[in-house]
Amino acid sequence: MSKSTLTKSKFEVTIDELKRRFPQLSWDPFSERISAMNNQHQQTAVSLPVMTALDQLSAQESDWTYVAATLYSLNLSEEVNVNRQIPAYKQFDDLVTILVKQGFYKKELLEKYSTNDLNKIEKWLDKSKDKSFTYIGLKTLADRYLARTHNGKLIELPQERFMIIAMSLMLDEPKEQRLTLVKESYWALSNLYMTVATPTLANAGKTHGQLSSCFIDTVDDSLQGIFDSNTDAATVSKNGGGLGIYLGKIRAKGSSIKGFKGTSSGVIPWMKQLNNTAVSVDQLGQRQGAIAVYLDVWHKDIFSFLDAKLNNGDERQRTHDLFTGVCIPDLFMEKVEAREDWHLFDPHEVRQVMGVSLEDVYDEKEGQGTFRELYKACIENDEITSVKVPAIDIMKRVMVSQLETGTPYMFYRDTVNRMNPNRHEGMIYSSNLCTEIMQNMSATIVEEQTTSDGEIITKKKAGDYVVCNLSSISLATAVKDDVLERLITIQVRMLDNVIDMNTIDVPQAQITNQKYRAIGLGTFGWHHLLAEKKISWESDRAVQYADELYETIHYYTVKASMELSKEKGAYPVFETSTYSTGEYFEDRHYQNSEWKQLQADVQTYGLRNGYLMAVAPNSSTSLIAGSSASIDPIFKKEYAEEKKNFKIPVTAPNLNQETTWYYKPAHTIDQHWSIKQNGARQKHIDQSVSFNLYVKNTIKAKELLSLHMDAWKHGLKTTYYVRSTSSELEDCESCSS
Repeated sequence: MSKSTLTKSKFEVTIDELKRRFPQLSWDPFSERISAMNNQHQQTAVSLPVMTALDQLSAQESDWTYVAATLYSLNLSEEVNVNRQIPAYKQFDDLVTILVKQGFYKKELLEKYSTNDLNKIEKWLDKSKDKSFTYIGLKTLADRYLARTHNGKLIELPQERFMIIAMSLMLDEPKEQRLTLVKESYWALSNLYMTVATPTLANAGKTHGQLSSCFIDTVDDSLQGIFDSNTDAATVSKNGGGLGIYLGKIRAKGSSIKGFKGTSSGVIPWMKQLNNTAVSVDQLGQRQGAIAVYLDVWHKDIFSFLDAKLNNGDERQRTHDLFTGVCIPDLFMEKVEAREDWHLFDPHEVRQVMGVSLEDVYDEKEGQGTFRELYKACIENDEITSVKVPAIDIMKRVMVSQLETGTPYMFYRDTVNRMNPNRHEGMIYSSNLCTEIMQNMSATIVEEQTTSDGEIITKKKAGDYVVCNLSSISLATAVKDDVLERLITIQVRMLDNVIDMNTIDVPQAQITNQKYRAIGLGTFGWHHLLAEKKISWESDRAVQYADELYETIHYYTVKASMELSKEKGAYPVFETSTYSTGEYFEDRHYQNSEWKQLQADVQTYGLRNGYLMAVAPNSSTSLIAGSSASIDPIFKKEYAEEKKNFKIPVTAPNLNQETTWYYKPAHTIDQHWSIKQNGARQKHIDQSVSFNLYVKNTIKAKELLSLHMDAWKHGLKTTYYVRSTSSELEDCESCSS
């Protein structure tokens, strides 16, 4: 191979062409190394240019990742040309027809789109959009999400994946507007203005797999309910979904069963069952199941629950493969701050004696409400046994576990339920696997079992089994190009269509999905955006900008859902929601004329979706889009992305002499500034945010406690991991969007 050509017949690219595209880079070392190594036959022509390009990658010349991506893209094109015998980005009609016949694509793609449609769609495929990928982004997309044969051969390219997703999500739109909506969806995806959730990215248009990210279940306090929930957990996990499970209704250790006192074994044995399910039922053969379990801080089993992930103690009481979350009322935080006592109860005993469940109520206003009244009544009732402990002792155990394992997550239940737009329909007990979903929950209960003609018929009262339908805006790209309104309009439609297209094997989840039509429009690239705008993370300007930007996103999201409601109808339980009464807007102090007009429109035309926004971790999909994850600060300016089969150098997005000063690594940032930002952001998000706290392993207890108190006082609904410098924690892949 000559010094100036990279096997032109194979890659159809020359170094001269690359030089024209990347004139700012130093090319001599690259050219010389390729020439020398090729002459020695040390590498193949396919892998060598990519490896050599990555060898140049550094904080000083971060654009080399695009050189590597360009070369890798050509490699992918050659690979699919061989594997499917259809040229890259050509003969789209033939491609869809063949992959439907071979059972990789669903037949509806040919039933709803004619040959003329497919020929028109082919003209919209823009292979130049592949130039937007970083190398790690393109490799992640290719390895995990592009369609492959059963023996692993690549048969799909990036722009084809985006187009198939667009076509799939618009299958049931009216014929006269279907192609226009496909083109608009492809515009949003191909420009990397947004990403869809991991299950949608992987499965849309294919014959297998569902499209939603994760689910939340409430376990009934009965043997049947517990085992049914475990079966449902296995079913969800098998299909690639992550789970949040609320255990707070299960009676405590030592509680009575059928009147016999001291016989219940509490929540830990049932957590062991779920732990086994998580390990044994993997997610589509790719990774073990992911389950987070939540318990109330007043539950008598709270101490054993908090110890369940620790690496020492009685292994029979450990569930290392579950994630944990604690449901915390305002009153508990007040007791911690005042260094007062806290009482622990058995939920079964409270139900039996009081006729009402402590977990079923919350404080409607700050400092007063139903929960604290019932809590006090339970303490004063001689028929109810309680355990009195200093509230700070529980908080210490929470923090010990967080520094060792990253969990428990914190769920501030009063704040959540006060801001619940659908509180007329139920209660939010806990969150999901990644702490961004806040939707009504209730247990599914077996009402009757009968036998007839050799058949066993079971009748159940379906509870609210929450479904997370997610996608995310790439902030740095969408804000820079000023496309937020256009983008969110199509994005909300795409999310809404996921609800109708999805097939969920847990019936109560399917029912809940249709009842609330909940979506979770989120964001990523916050740190990337701040760096581009030259805004320091630790500044009042960053807090103010979070407030302004997320109000704008919220406005466009509500407006888009309202417009869809005009067209398709409101979600079934819209009436008497706080959207319909106007309280939703008043609670958030939206007073300007635009918001007032939108409030009037919502009250007139309804909303298509009962829940609207949620910011997920989205670490893998933000990587694909070449930006920073979620609302998190970057971990490092320069690092290596390591998986089982590769180690790839990566730099912060668009790292250059100007942006480098605004990329402060996560563990060096004062977390109180992050909390202030998230407090400003949270009031514009009807659900929640996967919000991490980054701390050094040398942090003192009083400093970590101060962060938790600050988070609660700033109105955060949840906090996700406590990521200390000594822990390695992986984000939830299921909720990546």
